Amino acid sequence: MGYSPSPSLLQAAQAGDRAALEELLAEEQARIFRFGMKMCRQQQDAEDILQETMLAASRSIGTFRGESSLSTWLYTIARSFCMKKRRQGKFAPSTFESLEVQAGEVEGVVCRGKTPDEEAQNRELQEVLKDALQSLEPEVREVLVLRDMEGLKASEVAQVLAIGVPAVKSRLHRARKALREALAPILQAPLAERAAICPDVLAGYSQQLEGELSAHVCAEMEKHLESCPTCRATCDSLKQTLALCSAYPDEEVPQAVQESVRIALKGAARRTSNTR
Repeated sequence: MGYSPSPSLLQAAQAGDRAALEELLAEEQARIFRFGMKMCRQQQDAEDILQETMLAASRSIGTFRGESSLSTWLYTIARSFCMKKRRQGKFAPSTFESLEVQAGEVEGVVCRGKTPDEEAQNRELQEVLKDALQSLEPEVREVLVLRDMEGLKASEVAQVLAIGVPAVKSRLHRARKALREALAPILQAPLAERAAICPDVLAGYSQQLEGELSAHVCAEMEKHLESCPTCRATCDSLKQTLALCSAYPDEEVPQAVQESVRIALKGAARRTSNTR
């Protein structure tokens, strides 16, 4: 679900119109800040990633050819700065689109904050999800964040990560299963090994979301779920996990950070003008 700026705005930004450039980048700030927070959790790191991404984008906007969405292009830049942070040791260890899993499917798991107790439970659940995300290895975490939390298509994730779509899907299936396992205690989900006759419903459901299963295989899986309470509960727990991801609260970019980015962009523009 990348942002597609109007051609006239993009052309103006690429022609050196600083106001147009600031408008373009302002549309993307929240996405990049959110990505930084999900990948590293530390606000200072996310602020650094946002500012560095915006500055890099302002310097290279002329190279953007529209072959991907602007969001995808910026995620690619932001990821490079995330990797730099990680190397520095700052990171803590019916279509079938996954974002179409409705939040209502986790009724009884996601609280809507109607009472103080429910609000406290909701905050606790969000912290558990943050910790579970951080428990994933970075290479699978970033796939899950981009696909199931930021809403990029598998092909767009592949562009950001510079890998093939099959590799994206392979990592995504691993990430979904690992996150579900990390959340299993709070979801009260079964962790026991499935019976020998049972299919791998976690892999099957994840593959179904990515359109990788034939109608016949899907029908067979649905038939099995109807007759196997353990597999049905296991599959439901993955649905709940993905619904939690889609309902993950947005990270607001602090006003002070937005102002800092604007000042940095203006400073970069002045330096560029002085060198001409």
